[in-house]
Amino acid sequence: MRPLGLTQNELPPDLVALPAKLLAVQLIEQIDAQLATAFNLDPARHTSIGLITCDQDDALYAALDHCTKFAEVDVVFARSFYAGSKHASGPFSGEILGVIAGAHPDHIREALWALREGLSEGIQFHTFAGDNQPAFFAHVIRETGRYLAPLANLMPGAPMAYLIAPPLEASIAVDAALKAAEVRLAKWMPPPSETNYAGAYLAGELPDLEAAAIAFVEAIRRVSKSPLAGLRRPERFRR
Repeated sequence: MRPLGLTQNELPPDLVALPAKLLAVQLIEQIDAQLATAFNLDPARHTSIGLITCDQDDALYAALDHCTKFAEVDVVFARSFYAGSKHASGPFSGEILGVIAGAHPDHIREALWALREGLSEGIQFHTFAGDNQPAFFAHVIRETGRYLAPLANLMPGAPMAYLIAPPLEASIAVDAALKAAEVRLAKWMPPPSETNYAGAYLAGELPDLEAAAIAFVEAIRRVSKSPLAGLRRPERFRR
């Protein structure tokens, strides 16, 4: 998997990968019936669950979707933690808990391995070379799985661009992405998220989504290079 999920397009320069780190991966082979009810599990299909924590929430959301393409599991819970991984509640908390469920422990094991492979192969945040650069998640999913597709009102298998950045950068960069190609705003995630980010899911043809993702990254770069660029003295005040 190439950085940003790109297939052919040239990568933006000076990208620095920020690999996602799995912090805890646990399996409950036979979940207690009361806890299963609390998780709204289907007892006919969900007897085993896997629980995952990670230091990057959006990377794990995408990896959870990835694993549904390789195993008979459902994502039954996924939620970011407030303030992010640097303010986690414990050493294995990170900034997200994801839970998958299936009919057999082997289905969970297969899904967990696929999830790990997805993260290790490039589902991750990036930043730019240099000091004090923003971290962002720009990833093109060639074929969505059964988790993210309905969240974006897409059919499983449709491509999608998953774009996340700090609030101001996200607003500027999503606008640039929408203008760069024939893509549709499938879902806008306004600020603040639990980790004080924002972003969007974009739908369209794969080449257009790749172009949009690159435009998203380049817009963040422009903001980072000149964060006060919008401050110009109004014409009526000039002499």
